[in-house]
Amino acid sequence: MLRNLLGRFVFGMLCVMALGAFLASCAYAQTFHVLHAFTDLDDGGLPEAGLTIDAAGNLYGTTLGTIAYDGTVFRMNNVNGGWVLNTLFTFTGSDGGLPAGRVVFGPHGSLYGTTNLFGGGTCQGYGCGVVFTLNVPASFCRSFWCQWNESVIHDFLGTPDGESPYYVDPVFDAAGNLYGTTYQGGSQDGGSVFQLANSGGEWKETILYSFAGSDGLYPKSGVILDAAGNVYGTTSSGGTFGNGSVYKLTASGGGWTLTTLYDFPNASNDGSNPIGPLLLDSAGNLYGTASADGPAGFGTVFELSPSGGGWTYTVLYSFPADGEPQGNLVMDSAGSLYGVGGGCGSYKDGCVWKLTHSGNVWSFTDLYDFTGRGDGFLPVGGPAFDTKGDLYGTTLYGGLQSAACPHGCGVVWELTP
Repeated sequence: MLRNLLGRFVFGMLCVMALGAFLASCAYAQTFHVLHAFTDLDDGGLPEAGLTIDAAGNLYGTTLGTIAYDGTVFRMNNVNGGWVLNTLFTFTGSDGGLPAGRVVFGPHGSLYGTTNLFGGGTCQGYGCGVVFTLNVPASFCRSFWCQWNESVIHDFLGTPDGESPYYVDPVFDAAGNLYGTTYQGGSQDGGSVFQLANSGGEWKETILYSFAGSDGLYPKSGVILDAAGNVYGTTSSGGTFGNGSVYKLTASGGGWTLTTLYDFPNASNDGSNPIGPLLLDSAGNLYGTASADGPAGFGTVFELSPSGGGWTYTVLYSFPADGEPQGNLVMDSAGSLYGVGGGCGSYKDGCVWKLTHSGNVWSFTDLYDFTGRGDGFLPVGGPAFDTKGDLYGTTLYGGLQSAACPHGCGVVWELTP
């Protein structure tokens, strides 16, 4: 045990020294900064999801974990101009594992999230995933590193409710009900859309819809809500043409009715396999990404605009050379869109990009190209804005290497555009 602890300490010190050397060498990067490089020690490793930012500017995120862990939830505080990471919770399997979505703040200030695997279900022997909440310890804690208390509010069973909520960021309606999706399972085995309602401290699940194939298959990201409580999302495949779909769920007669807003009919023209969530602007337009195909071959950014009782689909940008956009989009006050791609950029290790709207033209700007080394590579989760307009995000790999992370354990980054 002592040898193990000593080894972990020495490795951690080497990692800190390596990170310091990298930061010094990257002083010329101007607007890009690595805030944390994961070590797969107590801080976890492999952050696949994006970040959530609170009113004080603190960052919250998740890591998938590697050999040592089944994943973590972390917070980063800006202390005297530097960033300090605190692991809020470490998953052990029975309480969930492999969180691929971000954590979000829900009612009463608690954090909510999902895990892709584990929990009490029995899907393929790995568990079906969970929905969880984290709360600050009730008793006073003298240490800065105190872990929060986790409660599993739902264990997925595979059938009939679904399994493996993947890139799912929980969302809440005005009544405090929580919504999300499962990638697989459900009554038709094509994934599902679910609602969890809290009544007297108990969460009750309602399946709003189960996908069967022609209506879409395998929703990989979560959903969004409009002011009327309608639910919007994407399926990564299926639909009439098998390339994925965009859908809307409307409460009707005590149930929910699905309307397909768009079936991706021609992968070469429109793109295919929308994996990321949608973005809704104040005019009711929907924005999203298709992770593959399109006119330039490697994914698209699209807009769906309500028109004459239907929806008009427009490709805003088509990625050449391994763009592969997957994560969420964010929009600034001027209406510009920001996102990430897993294979774009000069080094094909991912990039952060911006689309600016002027008249009927959208102009693409490459804000940063990841090199695949200390600055990270393969950004999967989309970026987040702070109140100053700075962008924050993660990369799944890159940063510091270890035996458990031969391609690096991932980083948290900041970009001031």
